[in-house]
Amino acid sequence: MFLRRLSLLKERIPSHKVYPFSIPAFKSLEKIEFNNSVTFFVGENGSGKSTLLEAIAYKCDFNTAGGGRNNYYEVQSSESALGDYIRLSWAPKITNGFFLRAESLYNFASHIDSLGPAAYEPYGGNSLHKQSHGESFLSIFANRFGKKGIYLLDEPEAALSPARQLTLLRIIRDLVEGGRSQFIIATHSPIILAYPAAQILDFDTSPVSQTTYEDTSHYQITKGFLENRDRYLRKLFEE
Repeated sequence: MFLRRLSLLKERIPSHKVYPFSIPAFKSLEKIEFNNSVTFFVGENGSGKSTLLEAIAYKCDFNTAGGGRNNYYEVQSSESALGDYIRLSWAPKITNGFFLRAESLYNFASHIDSLGPAAYEPYGGNSLHKQSHGESFLSIFANRFGKKGIYLLDEPEAALSPARQLTLLRIIRDLVEGGRSQFIIATHSPIILAYPAAQILDFDTSPVSQTTYEDTSHYQITKGFLENRDRYLRKLFEE
């Protein structure tokens, strides 16, 4: 691991009544200790997962619209709301890595196109716009990831089929082996969450707390639905 700890600078917070400090997960948060090379952020929409991941990207000097330290382009509302209120503790500090945002990948692909054909090499040799959404994700995972670094992924399952999500798990395993990479991933996917022995942080609690795979709502709801589909649908449609 490289990133060891995240601390919330509570003395700088102007008010807990304004966003993003009004998010329940942040109201009593003091620090997060990272104890694994793969950490997942889980929780409902609006629980603060992406907000904190974006803040980490900001402190890493990655483009908060998506990309690495050398990707300069702008996307409206891509600034970090929390970035100036956290401190990261490293051992050792690294500068290589990438922030993948599913919602702004189109803008990132356009940025790469604007740099000319030579810029395609780290992304499989082709424009990301000339690949399907899922293929472009995997091109980034398989080609742009690889050097020793920290990789921040915000809902990577958005463009990946279940089979491709399994492929992502293999890519993560290959990069983590030997201590070469660290991943922090915000996800709703029970498949991606199944990565062995990963640290899972629950943003539906206040403060953020560590949980197990089987105790996540993602696992419980998916398992319950698959085992009792008719009962779930009947209850859903009768309400």
